[in-house]
Amino acid sequence: MRSESAASARSSRAMSTCCDTLSMSSVPRLLTSLPPPGGIRMMPGCRAFSGAVHRCLRHPVSQSSGTRPRQWAGAIVDTAPCAGDIGSTRPCRRMWRDRFRMAGYTIALSEVDRDSGALVGGKGANLGELCRAGVPVPDGFCLTTRAFRRFVDSSPGIEKLYVQLEKVDADDRDAIGPLSEKLCAHLGALPVPAEIRAELVAAWRLAGAEFPYAVRSSATAEDLPGASFAGQHDTFLNITDEDQLVDSVRRCWISLFTERAIGYRARNGFDHRQVDLAVVVQRLVEPEVSGVMFTADPVNGHRGTIVINAGFGLGEAIVSGLVNPDLYRIGPDGTLEKTIADKGLAIVSAPDGGTMRQPVTEPRRRAQALPDLAIVELAALGRRLQQHFDGPQDIEWAWDGGRFHVLQSRAVTTLYPLTAPPDDGRLHIYLSLGHQQMMLDAMPPLALSVIRNYFPFGTRGADNETRAMGSAGGRLFIDYTDLLHTRLGRLLFRHPAGTMDKRMGGAFLRVAERPEFRTGHRFRPGSFARTNTNVLRTLGNVAADLCWRSWQTAEAKRQDFIRREVEATRKALDVPDGVNRIALIQKDMKKSLSVYYRLTTTQFSAALARTLIERQCRRWLDDTSDLASLDKSMPGNVTTRMSLGIGDLADLVRGRPELRQLLEAPPEPFTLRCLEDVPGGAEFRVAFEVFLGEYGFRCPGELDITRGRWHSRPEQLFAGLLANASTGRAGEHRERFLAGEDEAAEVAARICARLRKTRAGRTKAAAMARLINVYRAMMGMREHQKFLTVQLYDVYRRVLYQEGGRLATAGILEDPQDVEYLQLQELRRLSDGEALPDPGELTARRRADHERARGLTVPRLMTSDGEILVGLPAEHSGDSVLAGLPVSAGVVEGRACVVLRPEHARIPDGSILIAPFTDPAWTPLFSAVSGMVVEIGGLMTHGAVVARELGLPAVVGVDHATKQIPDGARIRVDGSQGTVELLDD
Repeated sequence: MRSESAASARSSRAMSTCCDTLSMSSVPRLLTSLPPPGGIRMMPGCRAFSGAVHRCLRHPVSQSSGTRPRQWAGAIVDTAPCAGDIGSTRPCRRMWRDRFRMAGYTIALSEVDRDSGALVGGKGANLGELCRAGVPVPDGFCLTTRAFRRFVDSSPGIEKLYVQLEKVDADDRDAIGPLSEKLCAHLGALPVPAEIRAELVAAWRLAGAEFPYAVRSSATAEDLPGASFAGQHDTFLNITDEDQLVDSVRRCWISLFTERAIGYRARNGFDHRQVDLAVVVQRLVEPEVSGVMFTADPVNGHRGTIVINAGFGLGEAIVSGLVNPDLYRIGPDGTLEKTIADKGLAIVSAPDGGTMRQPVTEPRRRAQALPDLAIVELAALGRRLQQHFDGPQDIEWAWDGGRFHVLQSRAVTTLYPLTAPPDDGRLHIYLSLGHQQMMLDAMPPLALSVIRNYFPFGTRGADNETRAMGSAGGRLFIDYTDLLHTRLGRLLFRHPAGTMDKRMGGAFLRVAERPEFRTGHRFRPGSFARTNTNVLRTLGNVAADLCWRSWQTAEAKRQDFIRREVEATRKALDVPDGVNRIALIQKDMKKSLSVYYRLTTTQFSAALARTLIERQCRRWLDDTSDLASLDKSMPGNVTTRMSLGIGDLADLVRGRPELRQLLEAPPEPFTLRCLEDVPGGAEFRVAFEVFLGEYGFRCPGELDITRGRWHSRPEQLFAGLLANASTGRAGEHRERFLAGEDEAAEVAARICARLRKTRAGRTKAAAMARLINVYRAMMGMREHQKFLTVQLYDVYRRVLYQEGGRLATAGILEDPQDVEYLQLQELRRLSDGEALPDPGELTARRRADHERARGLTVPRLMTSDGEILVGLPAEHSGDSVLAGLPVSAGVVEGRACVVLRPEHARIPDGSILIAPFTDPAWTPLFSAVSGMVVEIGGLMTHGAVVARELGLPAVVGVDHATKQIPDGARIRVDGSQGTVELLDD
């Protein structure tokens, strides 16, 4: 049945949508109707596909002709001619080797495999691997990278051009464009060396000069697991004579130096000199239908979904975007969804070589390009290729005469990696820890391992790492599956998820309603929290905070607790040589659960107090308009104290131009001793050392234990110091804080005064006064738990790097920094004298993996199937208005200052900060700005809380704000409505 959407029918793209159900369970019935693979025989060691796709393999050997099959690499193929059979005239391997043994510039596809990339490039290696696996691949050969290198080296001026290439910046298009033109013109004037031309033409004639060919570039940095380079180099179709062949090969070589190819290599860190290019020459398939297949959804990442695009004629029409192809989606349950497009154009072979555009007439242009049975067959082939290459594949295919031909299969490099979920048969849901903690950068293995060891929840494995948290792409994700399987869990996390990050909260709430999390599994109390005792103790502490415990002494007690815990950890790790201090670190981390509940009680108390304040003001006074002032200048906030300390240091820089100049351009390497070389520097140094003694364990992304701390890299603070010194006047930061305290006190007094005039007013006023005092006292301590964690990390960090230095001295590690690429348990084993298999190779591989992970965009929320879930974006009010979440009331106009990293900031006075996220390391900048716009965040994220304390209008959750708002643009931020308006100058 076909049901067409009226909306789609009216679409300007003239697409019709139909959703049919074709279960993969029907595949066995389909197989019985297919001919047996009787004529296909494989050489030992080769893998052949069977089952649903055996009809797609090479044409069966005739059982009646008596013709003996000839060997071609791994497969034994029929030599009898067959009309339209692109694999029927292959020369044998021996003939090929005998013919071209001298120079070795060409090699048959069937003679290479996935390990031949250095010789035939990524595309050629993959095609050779497909041949060996018995996949239907058009016949052909490769002109190897030796030929390319011989061609390039024939130029006397290429060395100077390579030197220029090495100096070019990836983002400098003004430099890349002219250099690319110079390189292409230079190489275009070079003749193809005679010996290469001779071997190329001989190979072409041996393969069958009477057939049309496709000539494809195949770079050594192409179709790799980490970077596909798809579409960066040239392909030429329907090559029919010698001159076209030679010219196409030369143009393929030259395409290695196009502007897009140079920029792609530079952005992905490839050395231009180390990238060579082979050329694949294949028989051209003249398909009825062709297209692209992804064995994982390329949009949302779901690994169980196959997505197919199909159109008429050659696939170039789809790849180049000239036609809207059909879209077929095959779900993990076999459900087939089809969107049939208006395919008004096809690219076909031209009579004199090359290709041409050909209109597709009615009714064919609106017909389904690929039949249902063929879709099922193609999907089965795709799954087999995914299994063979051990990962999702991007496959180019052609369908001709009822048979499929695979033109290319490469890894899908744009998918975010998967976590390793428990083997319990359930769909798991993961929330990004980075979006909750405002740290999106990739972390090396040591940092990931430390956090998983320290995280207080979840069952533990032999490595002591929590199973409630998974890692993927150098980031951590918290597994909320168990909680989502309970009504109470869905209710408890409905509010916190939304306050941490707007889009994350929206996605979380949407997925919580899925049927998978409402049936079939029960919550296991011990699977997420080690014990319920701490939960009950927390509830008791919240009640005590609200009703009778002194709020005046709460902060002093917690500060004393933090000091005692840090000192206890230092003493526990101060042991003689020979004692495994890594084991002691793991032991010390076991206290994290009790520490967590001890210090986070204040957050629960503050949240409940705030809820009661709002509810009772609405009930008793019918007015909550003044409550925002209660968030200003919270007492006891360790980050606010740090910000005030930054302001004090900035005051010491004012009026001292020599000191300012030193901080703007500190010498390499920088030491505090350098400060005494300029007037005022000695006084600044004393104050700076006091500050570092109190806060030197902090830094941007401070939960990554491998990040350099302020006490070891104090120059990270200079940008914030200078920004503060450039704004306002001396002492203004403390005056503003005191004014916030006074405003909060006035509002509290006004609310209580109004309550006294109501019925039972004195009782209501007394209750409200206590709630307000408890709220402000407890809310001010919301960061104490992280404040302790970061101090403990600093103690652990010193020990870990000391151990790395010891292992490097002993020759076990090549470099002390290699410790960053070991897990905590591995480091413990090395410290115990155990051996790891080739630690040098292990750390080098992980270092390379980390570099690749740095370029990934981390999803807020994803499933164990790889599906990336996103909340609905905020609605825009117009072309010049961006929308987000209002988190701090007020309206401000000013110039936008886009800052990506706080340590590199240069903020003009009164600018509006535009940032991807903020953590405590951004705090020094806040006093220098008049408002904030942040891409990631919620009501309770760090930047939102500080903005309310300082009275800065702020909007968070503005997608791509750092890209959509130009640096220096005049904007208006409405922190009450949650809008950012771009104004005309």
